[in-house]
Amino acid sequence: MAGSVPPVVDAAVTRGVNEPFALEALKLGPLGPRDVLVRIAGVGICHTDLAMRGPAGQELHPVVLGHEGSGTVAATGAEVDDVAVGDSVILSYDSCGHCAKCRTGRPYFCTTWFDLNSGQAESRSHATLTDATGAAVNNTWFGQSSFANYAVATAQNVVKVSPDLPLDILGPLGCGLQTGAGAVVNVLGVRPGQSLVVFGVGAVGLAAVMAARICGAGAIVAVDVVPERRELALTLGATHAVDGASPELSVQLQSITGGADFAFDTTGRSAVVATAVDALGQGGTCALAAPGEELRIPAQQIVFGRRLIGVLEGDAVPGVFVPQMIEWWQSGLFPFDKLVERFPLHEINAAAEAAASGRVVKPVLIP
Repeated sequence: MAGSVPPVVDAAVTRGVNEPFALEALKLGPLGPRDVLVRIAGVGICHTDLAMRGPAGQELHPVVLGHEGSGTVAATGAEVDDVAVGDSVILSYDSCGHCAKCRTGRPYFCTTWFDLNSGQAESRSHATLTDATGAAVNNTWFGQSSFANYAVATAQNVVKVSPDLPLDILGPLGCGLQTGAGAVVNVLGVRPGQSLVVFGVGAVGLAAVMAARICGAGAIVAVDVVPERRELALTLGATHAVDGASPELSVQLQSITGGADFAFDTTGRSAVVATAVDALGQGGTCALAAPGEELRIPAQQIVFGRRLIGVLEGDAVPGVFVPQMIEWWQSGLFPFDKLVERFPLHEINAAAEAAASGRVVKPVLIP
């Protein structure tokens, strides 16, 4: 092992369904051979984190959530040679690195992806967290559990970046922003002049809007029920912004695009997905980024070559796509920093409320 391991980690723990986050001092066990201990500079709050605080994540409790971390490598396991102590890194999703999908450059389809990223990983050897009573606290959420001042990541899910960058705000590039931008670039393959309608312009949707502008899309339509988010979308590249609550929504969208080439849903709501499919022209494709309700779509909506496709982490290889987004940002093309508002880690409950209410697009916690 290289580096030093702190005896105690300060982490925001979720112990009960919909209970507030509570900061606790937890004991950190020895690092596993492929572990990377990261001193967290900042970590984004994603709506998936908030969902797992509820009934959906009950089986994981007690758990440290957080999966958009960034920071500095503090220590590494004996078999880690990809990064070194002192390196600046962004944390992304975990993957095994050796299955057929990983070996062919598609870690987002890793055969053990769900096990490694759902907080239910039992197969890998990693440093554990225990509370004052000696009871284990789950720290395998997305292979990082980064609502803390230190997080245990793996050699597979850290991306080394320049130390000159504002490390505290880079974490969301590893998940939400990667998902939205990757959906446009990697999954849909939007080309110059083509049209895109984005349903739900939170962090994921706004990343899609910015990426569509980079791709040279023609009409880029942002659909949301929050006026402030529609206005923000227009400043980030949307050519049109439409109220998602409008009773004439489908008519409005058809009048703008004449039948869109692409639609991208970030809400996971069946009625919204149906509207997204309806907004397509013949041969159009609708990408779905959020797990949600059971879909109910009339068959006539998907004839004439319309397609539905799922998106997982934007079909992105983090080691390739995260540096690409940083390059866009440095060129002024991907101003994701406009979505960020910083909160101290001890104000995590206020930050979570700001995210849930829609007041803040992307809260970032600073330990």
